[in-house]
Amino acid sequence: MTVLDAQSPLVTDGGLAEPGDYLALLKPRVMSLVLLTAITGFMLAPGSIHPVLGCVAILCIAIGAGASGALNMWYDADIDRVMSRTRKRPVAAGRISPEGALAFGLTLATFSVTILGLAVNWVAASLLAFTIFFYAVIYTMGLKRSTPQNIVIGGAAGAFPPIIGWACVTGSVSMESIVLFMITFLWTPPHFWALALFKRGDYEAAGIPMLPNVAGEAATRFQILLYALILVPVGVAPWILGFAGPVYGVASVLLGLEFLRQAWATYRMADGDSLMRPAKRLFGFSIVYLFALYALLLGEAVVAKLLPAVGG
Repeated sequence: MTVLDAQSPLVTDGGLAEPGDYLALLKPRVMSLVLLTAITGFMLAPGSIHPVLGCVAILCIAIGAGASGALNMWYDADIDRVMSRTRKRPVAAGRISPEGALAFGLTLATFSVTILGLAVNWVAASLLAFTIFFYAVIYTMGLKRSTPQNIVIGGAAGAFPPIIGWACVTGSVSMESIVLFMITFLWTPPHFWALALFKRGDYEAAGIPMLPNVAGEAATRFQILLYALILVPVGVAPWILGFAGPVYGVASVLLGLEFLRQAWATYRMADGDSLMRPAKRLFGFSIVYLFALYALLLGEAVVAKLLPAVGG
C-alpha cells in the first residue's frame, strides 16, 4: 500500500475508494443548487414535456453537473491538497486516482449530453455540453489560476442550469431564462468573495489569485457591496417582469434588503479583522438568499401549473 504524503506527488493504491467517494466527486452540494435552478427554469417554461422525458432531462442535467465536479477535482487535486476546506476530497486525499476521476468525469459528461440530446432536444444538450466545458476547461484550467476575476467570469458556468431547464421544454432561450441566469451570475462574486475574505490564507497557500490576495481586503469588500447593489434589483426582476407572483415579489425585496444590510456590514468591516464575522454571516446568508429565491419561484410555478389541472 502506498502512502499519501502532503509534500509528495499525488499517489494512490487504487483500492481505497468507497461508493461515497465517487458520490463526493459529483459535488452533491453544488449539484443540489444546480438541480433547484434547473428545475425552476424547467417549471417556469411555457408549454409541456412528457413526464418521463422531463425526469430524463433533470437526471441528465444532474449527471452533467456531477461530471463538471469530477473533472474539477481531477485537475485541481494539487491545490485541493493544501486548502483546509478541500484537502479531504477523494482525489486530493488519494482515495481515487486522478486517472480514475478523469475517466469518471468524461464518461458522465458524454453520457449526460448524448442522452439529453437524443431524448429531449439538442439545444438543451448543446447548452449542457458548453456548461461542462466552460466549468472544466475555461474556469478550472484557465481562469482559476490566472486572474482575480476568475469567479466573475467562471460564475457563468453555475448560472446556466435554469437556461438549460427552460430549453428542455421549449427548445429555445428566452428573456425569462436569461434573467434567471443573471440572478445566479451576479450572486456568485459576492458569495465567493465573502468566503475568500476569511479563507484568504488557503488561497494564498494554493497560489490562487483570488481578489483579496491580489487587490486586498478593502477592494474586495467594495466589490462585494457593488455586486450586491446590482444583484438585489435583478433578484426582484422576475416579479417586475411578470413571471413571478406577489409572494415572490415581497420576499425577494425583503431578502434583498437583508443581503444589502449584510454586504454593507462586510464593507464596513475593519481592516485586519481576524474574526471576519460579517463576511462569514454574509457567506452563510448568501446561500439562504439564492435557495430562497429559486424555491419561491419554483413553488409559484408548481402552483400555477397545478391550478388549471385542479380546476379542470
